[in-house]
Amino acid sequence: MVDLKSQYLRHKTEIDSGIAEVIDSTAFINGPIVKEFQQNLSQYLDCKNVITCGNGTDALQIAMMALGLQAGDEVITTPFTFIATVEVVAVLGLNPVFVDVDAATFNIDVSQIEKAITPRTKAIVPVHLFGQPANMEEIMRIANQYNLAVIEDACQAIGAEYTFSSGETKKVGTIGTIGCTSFFPSKNLGCYGDGGAIFTNDDELALKMRGIVNHGMFTRYYHDMVGVNSRLDSIQAAVLNVKLNYLDSYNNARQRAAAFYNHAFAGNPHIEIPTALNGTTHVFHQYTLKLHDVNRAQLIKNMNDAGIPVMIYYPVPLHLQKAFAHLGFQRGDFPVAENLCESVISLPMHTELDEEQLVYITEHLLKNI
Repeated sequence: MVDLKSQYLRHKTEIDSGIAEVIDSTAFINGPIVKEFQQNLSQYLDCKNVITCGNGTDALQIAMMALGLQAGDEVITTPFTFIATVEVVAVLGLNPVFVDVDAATFNIDVSQIEKAITPRTKAIVPVHLFGQPANMEEIMRIANQYNLAVIEDACQAIGAEYTFSSGETKKVGTIGTIGCTSFFPSKNLGCYGDGGAIFTNDDELALKMRGIVNHGMFTRYYHDMVGVNSRLDSIQAAVLNVKLNYLDSYNNARQRAAAFYNHAFAGNPHIEIPTALNGTTHVFHQYTLKLHDVNRAQLIKNMNDAGIPVMIYYPVPLHLQKAFAHLGFQRGDFPVAENLCESVISLPMHTELDEEQLVYITEHLLKNI
């Protein structure tokens, strides 16, 4: 699904040099390279503040802590995403409120958000799933009308762009109140361990989050708030600082691979290719198809037998996960998400796919449906 070794070899000299500099300096935590990476990422995103942290899950939790959300507050999000989006809601004692997803884009169905708002609603967490921006213009309209915070889960979509009806274009993660991303190794911008970051144009929130990530501490051993220990270590920052220079080329490579897949599968009645919102830039963290009238389990076996990895993201929607059984949801509550879990597959998608591999993958898929 991912070829990190080949990608590393392309940039080996730069990455090895960056890591060696950190080791030589012994500034392993909050070293100068961390601050340099934050500044470079801030410039790339055109966002005033970037605060790095331990991982994307922490980024979401820290965002909610900074907003002062209290136990019992409601947070609107989608049931078709990785569990981290909702896991942090539960950890903080907040109440997740699910809204079904759009069948075409897999992102939150904005037409259903207002119906989910109650006096206890405090935030919306749209997920830019698989690298596809959610409909942020409508989400921000709703949030502004009801005075809600927006936390963008951009963990799969760094570098993707959203164009508003006015023609203004912004990077995802910089549109809402706070944006969050992950630097898990397989992400479009990934490090060689765990890592994450939080973005905001709100200086007051940024200051608060800088304290939260470091035990609520601004002056050593003086703790102004209850925080967490969530820092990006210097070696990971060194890796990311190199790879950030290539992020756009990485995303372009993914888009070329997706275009090859799209062309190969176009018009096939058994395959529904990814749909992009007008004006958005899909960066294809995953290339996910929806199958129609296909034995998915047999297809996956046949593909695996041919040496082609195929994954299901995600096999069970969050509202039906055992971890959230206490919320009382039933099958049928969010039918689109449930249908997607039963019909989607994701094909190999990474920066190193070449035409020979793409031909091999597409021919085998078409032969087996």
